[in-house]
Amino acid sequence: MKATYSQIIQASELQLLHNSKDLVIVDASTGMNAKSNYQAKHLEGAIFVDLNTQLAEIKDNLAIGGRHPLPSIENFTRILAELGIAPKSHVIIYDDKNGSNAAARFWWMLKAVGHEKVQVLNGGLHEAEKHHFPISSKIETRQKASLFKVDHWKLPLANMEDVENLSKTDNHLVIDVREPKRYSGETEPIDLIAGHIPGAINAPFHENLDENGLFLNPQLLKMKYQKLIETVRPENIIIHCGSGVTACHTILAMAYGGLEIPKLYVGSWSEWSRNNKPIINNASNAS
Repeated sequence: MKATYSQIIQASELQLLHNSKDLVIVDASTGMNAKSNYQAKHLEGAIFVDLNTQLAEIKDNLAIGGRHPLPSIENFTRILAELGIAPKSHVIIYDDKNGSNAAARFWWMLKAVGHEKVQVLNGGLHEAEKHHFPISSKIETRQKASLFKVDHWKLPLANMEDVENLSKTDNHLVIDVREPKRYSGETEPIDLIAGHIPGAINAPFHENLDENGLFLNPQLLKMKYQKLIETVRPENIIIHCGSGVTACHTILAMAYGGLEIPKLYVGSWSEWSRNNKPIINNASNAS
């Protein structure tokens, strides 16, 4: 029988796997100093993956695909091989922001090439430190792995036209996982225009976590999202954020809760807001 893996792994469970032969630990932290922070301190054995250069193919014109468009499937499978991640690898991904940096994005991408043995570390780097997982600053190297045999993304995706067309139909749901102030248009610290896609509802990704920064238990997540989606079918549910990264945090939470994975709109607000599409700005409407 094929083994099944929870989407989330606890730090105590990672301790038990530390010396497993096929284990690959990945630090997917982002930010200006992410690489230097990794070089100064990371979980022992962890390799670093860069959101901008390895998990995205950023174009000169951000109106095409937004800030973090997916790489081609060919480039991604090549990157996996270079990272030493093979189809047999057990991949554990963490970041320093409770999965909301690129850990959930990398999880989605691996699931989307059909890889089952991939989990996100609950609580990330800080939780592992609390459980006394060995910390290192040495250079980590891995032998190049065999290529994944896949020629398309296997998880559901939506493009800008899908979002626009679906929003005009009944029994659909577009979920914006950004913080409420960005959704309402009160503030926009990253993209050029503030507001949200007409018809989209707001379900901030940070509400997937408890007060300690850990994912809510699967039963609570299941109840939370079942109440939100009601009778809408998974193929009519689209999740987005600013650039297709933190949206994966909510998709991860839904999968952890045992729900079917909905569509990811990778371009998200960063693409939509650059293409003269209709925009709702509650803040300006209220002024």
